[in-house]
Order: sequence, then structure tokens, then C-alpha cells
Amino acid sequence: MNETLKRSLSGAVYIFLLLFSIIYSTESFFALFGIFLLIATVEYCSLVKINKIAPFLIAAISYAFFYSITFAKQGFLLALKFNKTFDLTVLAITILVSAKCIYFLFDNKTTVINSISKYIYLLGYIILPFIIITKIPFGKVGYNPKILISIFILIWTNDSFAYIVGKSIGKTKLFERISPKKTIEGFFGGIFFTVIASYIIAKYYIQIAESNIYIWIVIALIVGIFGTIGDLIESKFKRIAEVKDSGKIMPGHGGVLDRLDSVIFVAPIVFLFYQILNYVS
Repeated sequence: MNETLKRSLSGAVYIFLLLFSIIYSTESFFALFGIFLLIATVEYCSLVKINKIAPFLIAAISYAFFYSITFAKQGFLLALKFNKTFDLTVLAITILVSAKCIYFLFDNKTTVINSISKYIYLLGYIILPFIIITKIPFGKVGYNPKILISIFILIWTNDSFAYIVGKSIGKTKLFERISPKKTIEGFFGGIFFTVIASYIIAKYYIQIAESNIYIWIVIALIVGIFGTIGDLIESKFKRIAEVKDSGKIMPGHGGVLDRLDSVIFVAPIVFLFYQILNYVS
């Protein structure tokens, strides 16, 4: 089987599995992202060269704990109050680690990751972002799969058009030291088409009021900026580890981290934006 066909087939399976699990039920959604988290944890441990057993158990227990409090049946009001505190705590830790990740990206001197940082990144770059991803589709009216599907569509739009525009007219390197193929023209081209896609999604797919479409325009900007940063951060982890891909589970595409590096960095910022909107409203 040639490489292009292999890549197309594995990509199609990934997209089908992702969309089916998100749409079918909350249980299938949580199950798939739980599996993604465990695979991503193993891949991350391989990249930074730490023992996989303890991180795997921490990831599994953290995800199971979150699932149990999300669907708590007893003491609804108490669970709701705890959930809010839990959400803000998880978000605060993740944002702090995201800031550390950005510093790590731009720090030219970092060629070796120390032991403490490896576990800080495990928690705030891998485990907690996956938990936040599973919170994004839940709004005031319950589970809405269209929200997460729309974010994935925006990420795919940004990646695709950043590549197309960069390939066509890109001349100025964006971050050559980490990702030689990315260009500034591609970066802005990706954002431009992602904003257009967000307007179409908000108006015709999610069907929100015209006065609220700005929300999805902001989300498109978050996706374009922080999705690119997330991709670059994972590239730096791989560069330090001297590997091309985070794993081999998806032929032609690499590992789970290679496919989800943008969304795990975008999700906390989108969730922060949600909290700001709720506070303002």
C-alpha cells in the first residue's frame, strides 16, 4: 500500500471514529477521549524518557475521578458546587503550565528537560487538557456535540489552509528552528480561512443569534493562534527527543499527540474564554 493511500485511510478512520464517538453518546465520547489520553500519556513518556507505569495510572485515575464527579447522582447541588471549584482549579493549573510551555518553546537554551518539569508537563500539558476537552461540549442545556465538532473543524481548517497558503505564497519562516516548513503567510492565511469557517459554522450549523456570532470569531482566533503554538510545542518535544512522530498508532499520521497537539493546547484557552463569557453575562 502506497504512503498516500495509507495516510488517507488512517485519516478517514480517525475522523469517523472521532465524529461517531462525539455524536453517538456521552459514554462513547468519554470512552474515546479516555483512550486517547492513555495513549497520549504513553507517547509523552516515550518522548521525555520517563517510566510509563506511574503516569499511566495517574492519567487513568484522574480521568476516572473526573468522570465520576461529572455524572454524580447523589447530592446534586453539592456536586455542582464541587464541579465549579474543580473546573476553576483544573483551568488555573493548566493555564499556568501552558504559560510554562510557551516559555519552553521560546527558550533557546533548553535542550534537556529536567525531571520536575517532565511531570509538570505531564499534568498540565497532557492530563488536565484532556479533562478540559471533555468539559467543553457541556453547556447550560447539557451535552451539545456540535460545539466540540465545530472546534475540531476549525482546527482542521486552520491546519489545511495554513499548509495550502504557505505552500503557495509562503516565503517568510514562522519558527524555522522548530518547524522549518511553517511560514508567516501560512499562519495568517490559516487564521483568515478559519474565521470565515467559524462564521459559517456559527450561522448555519450551530445556528446562534447573529449578535452572538462574535463568540465563534474569537474562538477561531484562539484556534489559529494557540493551535499553531500547540503544534510548535509538540514539535519542540519531538526535536529534543530526536524523533519525527510521537507514535505510530496512525499510519502516515504518527501518534495521538501528533493529531491532537493543537486541540489540547486550544481547549484550555477556549474554556477560559467560556468562563469569562459566563462571568460577564
